[in-house]
This record gives sequence, structure tokens and C-alpha cells, in this order.
Amino acid sequence: MTTPLPESPAPPEGSAQSLGYVQAFTQARLVEFLAARQEEAVRIGSQFAEVVAELSAFVLGSGKRVRPAFAWLGWLGAGGDAAGPSAGAVQRVCAALELLQAGLLAHDDIIDQSDLRRGEPSLHRRFEAQHGRERWLGHGARHGEALAILAGELAFVWADDLAAEGLDAVAEADRPAFRKAWSAMRSEVIGGQCLDVFAQASSDESEEAATRVIRWKTASYTVARPLELGGVLARADEALLTFYRRFGDDIGVAFQLQDDLLGVFGDPAVTGKPAGDDVREGKRTVLMALALSEARKAGTAQEQALRAAFGRDGDESVAEVVAMVDRLGARAHVRGRIELLRGRAAAALDAAQMPGEAKAGLAELAASLLS
Repeated sequence: MTTPLPESPAPPEGSAQSLGYVQAFTQARLVEFLAARQEEAVRIGSQFAEVVAELSAFVLGSGKRVRPAFAWLGWLGAGGDAAGPSAGAVQRVCAALELLQAGLLAHDDIIDQSDLRRGEPSLHRRFEAQHGRERWLGHGARHGEALAILAGELAFVWADDLAAEGLDAVAEADRPAFRKAWSAMRSEVIGGQCLDVFAQASSDESEEAATRVIRWKTASYTVARPLELGGVLARADEALLTFYRRFGDDIGVAFQLQDDLLGVFGDPAVTGKPAGDDVREGKRTVLMALALSEARKAGTAQEQALRAAFGRDGDESVAEVVAMVDRLGARAHVRGRIELLRGRAAAALDAAQMPGEAKAGLAELAASLLS
């Protein structure tokens, strides 16, 4: 089961503001960090080393690295120098966000009972499959979930460790603001996940509840806080940090709204998940909140038909919900909201006081996130 780590990638080339540049240095920092942790794991035990190898493959295998990119651009936008002496330290901080993301994804897939992540088996399914191949005692599913929970916790610990490595090379005076933002980000994303779990269990169908989940589970953690983290490391003033938070909220919410559309209407080849996965799960999203609201207005029959099909497995039920959501206008409504948020963020970016290259990088990254 052990998967060897890839060789250290080549140094990043091209514009320091580009996503490709960030992806290259993020991969390099992660490979360096995880290789050292693999050696430590062998000392503890071969089976633990296998868990570390599987986690490492999960971290390094894919991902757009948008969180490190927003943190890096937040640093550049506040005056950070990509060729300066502190760039390497900041890169480690940026890469730490991917370890945090890996832990969250591992746990999220258990919560949602997802079989796939980015087109590949989710982490708990990988461990479950090993249990079956080895014909071990006990329940394979429980074994897989237990190891994926532990691997996720390990990723959280390592995220803090890698961020601390970067922070050690930053001026002492700049560390408290970073730690405050880092701590807030971790609490917010877990808080958002808790709200999501409660919304599913309590059948809260309100648009307000779904929007609150988006803000804390996705927008803050994906865009707003990474931008702020980069900004505070470059001693950004309060005006720029305020812009980062507002821009981050708008782009982050728009990103999740688009992801909600993909969860119902998306192509599995693009999403890496089965078509209509959110419909089968009965996921309480803004899209579905709007569809249910419009169904109630349309009459009892429409509402009952939507409720009867929503949250049920089977291609016929999924197709029925997809058609109703589209017919009720919820899809168009969400698209309109995405465009409103995109336009507001673009206008704020135009007015922001920051270097032109960093501004162009932010515009390009936001566009790629919402393409």
C-alpha cells in the first residue's frame, strides 16, 4: 500500500503572481516536509509509516492550491518581495494551508460518506480497501474511518508545525497577528462544518442557514483568511486587510454557490463525483433552499414532488430534482447571485491600493476559481 513520495519538483518558473508559480513552490515545500515526516514514521512503526505514505499521496496527488495562492498574493499585495529573504518562510506558511485542507477533506468525506475525492477513492475508502485485501478482523468500513480520522488529525498537527517553521523566520512583532488570524480561520471552518451537520440533521431549509454555512465553512477559510494571513506577514495596513476580508467573502461565497450548482448539474468528469451527488445526499444548499421556496409558491403538488425526490438515490429521482430545480428558476437565481458577487469583488479590487502585478494576480485567480 505504501506510495513513494515524488521527487522534489523543479523550482517555480514564470511570474511570481501566477497560480502555476504557487503550485510549484507549494508542491516543493510539501514534498520536503512530508519526506522528513516519512522518516520519522518509520521509526514509530511500519504500519504507521503506511498511513503517513497514504496521507502524503492524498496531499500531493491533486488540488489547485488556491488557498496557498490567496495567502501568497495577500503577502505580495501588502508589499512582500518574491525574491526577498523572507519568501521561503512565507512559502512554508502558504503550503501549510494544504495540510489543513487535507485534514478537513478526509473528515468531510467521512461525514458525507463520500466514496470519491477528486476522482479518486476518498481516504477512508482507501484504508477500507486495504482491510479487505488483507482480510483483517473487524469491520472494514469502521477500520477505514478510524484511520482516516487519525490521518486527518495528523494533517492538522502537521499544518501547525509547517506554519510554525515559516513563522520562525518572520519578525517577532509580526507573529501575534498571524497567530490570531490562523486560530480564527481554524475555528471558523470547523464551526461552519458543525453548522452544516446541524442543518442536515434539523432539516433547516432556510436560505439564511445555508448562507451562514457557506460563509464560515468555505468563504472565510478559502479566500478571506488566507489573504489576511499573507497580508499580516507583510504588515498590511487595516485598509488593505479590510479589503481582503470583503473581497474574500464575496469571492468565497460565489465559489461555493458555483460548487453547489456543480453538485446538481455538474459533469462527473469535471467534479470527480457522481452526477447529482448533492441531490442523493439531500444536501441543504442555497440552491435547494431557493428551489424549495419557489416550489412552495408554486403550490402543494410542486413542493411535494420536490420533497419526494430530493435525498433519494436512483438516477430517475436525481433527474427529476435536476429538472424541477431548473424549471423553478433556482439555477438562474444562483447564477445571478454569483455574477453580482463577482462584479462587486471586481469593483473593489479595481479600487484597492496594492501593486499592479499582485492585483492582476488576484483578478486572474478569482476568475479561475469561478470559471
